[in-house]
Amino acid sequence: MATGRTTLDPKKFFSKEEIEAITLRIGEIEKQTSGEIRIKVIRDCPPDTRKHAESEFVQEGLTRTRDATGVLLLLILRKRKFEILADRGINEKISRETWQEISGAISSSFREEKYLEGVLTALDRMGAILAEHFPRKDDDVNELPDAPILG
Repeated sequence: MATGRTTLDPKKFFSKEEIEAITLRIGEIEKQTSGEIRIKVIRDCPPDTRKHAESEFVQEGLTRTRDATGVLLLLILRKRKFEILADRGINEKISRETWQEISGAISSSFREEKYLEGVLTALDRMGAILAEHFPRKDDDVNELPDAPILG
């Protein structure tokens, strides 16, 4: 992530309007898929960001979705990094290259300090993939909150 936003406070990184836009977009996406998407913004983490993201994935309940279709986008402010993790149900069908493509799109937006745009672009791409491979079921319920986790 670029340095345009000087705050490292996850609760202040996105404006109220940006948080609402992210929440709305996740809600819209989840009307089309049985997948569950979470965004989490944290200040910092240990050196192994991937391992920390795996811990956050479990902590935020993404391993407990009915069809193993949880996805986490973790933004780590101090390190200017992010991690995308998906549960086993998704990884059985979605290639590593697809996640790398999404990561590239996020990185490009973040380099231009367009954080909301990067997150929304990632959400749209994730949503299209989830809707294609994991369409919403008749008995689907929203298993996890749509609002980003800040902190």
